[in-house]
Amino acid sequence: MVNEQVHFRTCTLCEAMCGIEVTHDGEKVLSIKGDKNDPFSQGYICPKATALQDLHEDPDRLRKPIERTAEGWKELSWPEALDKVATGIQSLQKQHGQNALGIYLGNPNVHNMGSMLTTKHLLASLKSRSRFSATSIDQLPHHIVSMHLFGHMLRIPVPDVNRTQHMLIIGGNPLASNGSIMTAANMRQKLKDIKGRDGKVVVIDPRRTETAEAASEHHFIRPATDVLLLLAMLNEIYAQGYVNQNKAINNRAAALAVDIEQLESFAQGYSAENVAAITGIQAAEIKRLVKEFCQAESAVCYGRMGVSVQEFGLLSQYLIMVINLVTGRLDEVGGLMFPKPALDIVNNTGPGYLAKRHSRVNKLPDFNGDYPVVAMADEMLTAGEGQLKGFINVAGNPVLSTPNGNKLDQGLAQLDFMVSVDYFINETSRHAHIILPPVSPLERDHYDVTFNGFAVHNVAKYSPALFKKKPDEMHDWQITLELAKRLDKKASVGTKVERWLTKTFGPKFLLGQGLKRGPYPQVSMKALKQQVHGIDLGPLGSMLPAGLKHKDKKIDLNIDFYKADLARVAEVFKHYNDDQLLLIGRRHVRSNNSWLHNSQRLVKGKSRCTLMLHPDTAAQQGIVHGQSVKVSSRVGSIEIEAQVTDELMPGIVSIPHGWGHGRKGVRQRIAQAHAGVSLNDLTDDTLIDKLCGNAAVNGVPVRLEVVSA
Repeated sequence: MVNEQVHFRTCTLCEAMCGIEVTHDGEKVLSIKGDKNDPFSQGYICPKATALQDLHEDPDRLRKPIERTAEGWKELSWPEALDKVATGIQSLQKQHGQNALGIYLGNPNVHNMGSMLTTKHLLASLKSRSRFSATSIDQLPHHIVSMHLFGHMLRIPVPDVNRTQHMLIIGGNPLASNGSIMTAANMRQKLKDIKGRDGKVVVIDPRRTETAEAASEHHFIRPATDVLLLLAMLNEIYAQGYVNQNKAINNRAAALAVDIEQLESFAQGYSAENVAAITGIQAAEIKRLVKEFCQAESAVCYGRMGVSVQEFGLLSQYLIMVINLVTGRLDEVGGLMFPKPALDIVNNTGPGYLAKRHSRVNKLPDFNGDYPVVAMADEMLTAGEGQLKGFINVAGNPVLSTPNGNKLDQGLAQLDFMVSVDYFINETSRHAHIILPPVSPLERDHYDVTFNGFAVHNVAKYSPALFKKKPDEMHDWQITLELAKRLDKKASVGTKVERWLTKTFGPKFLLGQGLKRGPYPQVSMKALKQQVHGIDLGPLGSMLPAGLKHKDKKIDLNIDFYKADLARVAEVFKHYNDDQLLLIGRRHVRSNNSWLHNSQRLVKGKSRCTLMLHPDTAAQQGIVHGQSVKVSSRVGSIEIEAQVTDELMPGIVSIPHGWGHGRKGVRQRIAQAHAGVSLNDLTDDTLIDKLCGNAAVNGVPVRLEVVSA
């Protein structure tokens, strides 16, 4: 007899915060569908949501700690595993120094309430400066720009997509990513709504993406030339007189910006005519784009991964922010606006910092204590004082997700001691000596600590665990606290009390305390538990100047820092070679990095791991659709099936990110059966944004060669 019950929670498999309705019979999931009463997503879900069931039921998922031995993997009890990990870390640091132990925090951490609220205890207990995270192969430029201008790395404005009349998207594909530093469910409908109210959506991208197909218009651009387009646009805004017009209509945000008058000469010399040939966008079109953006009743310019992870990603994101600022689109309805989350992280964390220290080998700057991911392999492979001899990998798979994955693979293989907090033996965790598996997403409480801070509409929602964990399982936050207790016995009294309270009452205790200090008196743990669908806190509202974290309540444009990078722009493009083939990545709505390829329903069908190239490029290279092609870069080569399509502009090739599950020792049977190849066996760890150390994985020079049958 079926005893159906319904549980409401938030999907944690991407940034969109979609509400889901899980029908279950005891511990058996019967269905997962959208929650129509969720005030944020209103019933929308993408195909990924069903993978929550697949992750929970996956027979390849680890349920107990395991240790790698000469005879293979061996199960351990939790006390034994935690003791061995602590002993291994202490022994390694005693022999080689505290900084000889590195730690990498993967992207899934920010989708996990327990991790977000407790990882600080693990970091503090390690006392190592050798920290890395997925930030520096993703959104680092957003953090630095917001830290400089607004005084905090998390004070990031997002597009007010629900009310804008004109949306300019550069290097973003929100229909595949469900937003990305713009938490927004059902982006397809939101773009339809913009056009439905006689607005316009413009996409600029080297590929005619899913978002471009849904837009009003699309323009191809040569990869990594966005900085030239943005400089030309800023130049045109002043040349066409739109800044003066905006002064007349009272640009509130611009009035708060120190030295804003210096922006008029910032892009001098970068005319639309000067950049047209390299970018691939005609001068007349650039001028029109500027005119329509500035004349729209409301407008917003948004740039994402395609902009961030390239050679001038930080300068480009700065220019996007500046364009929104000088045209009166910042902190205004329909423009870039600041979310107001119930859990106020900004007012309870440090503002962030850049370049307090530099990495040992390549002298790359840290950001908020994290070194760039491109430094990891060299820190492992280069001998000398401070060489990484041990490593902790928390919820990440950097062998597949960071540049020059084969090099990192080699570095991990030679470590004296490695620990992974992961519930799969994947391309990275297979190198671990001990793997500590946390529970599945359906077995943990959830509140979006991070993504409410990027949401396009203010909401709050708490989801208790659907299934109770087994006695011989542990939450990730329990693993963190147990390791911290063993490693940091001399912690302060206050820290020990916080750890005890968290251990006793769970992360929801910390959440409750945070909500009490938040901006909404009506949002409490009691209220969240009663409102199972979530609480609607209203549309985005004006936050300036009160929301600025600089003491003087001004916007600090930091012009000298960014202007200095213009010399590098001039030098790079003076010697620009437009004959070389350039590689870009791509996303798909059924993937999120390398996470979800062990779900049959998400990988079934025609292979998505293909080499996209334009018919003209294919003809020049002697390649036909379906052929096997060898793609080579400075760091390596792969073989992949060609997909000839006019989705891509000529001279560009594209491979999706997150595949490459064919390495030995991986225990994910479905993923291995759909292995594909890794884009990051081609991306180059020496290609970086020198202004901040962020990885530059878009615009990698490659060569093609037909593989003989």
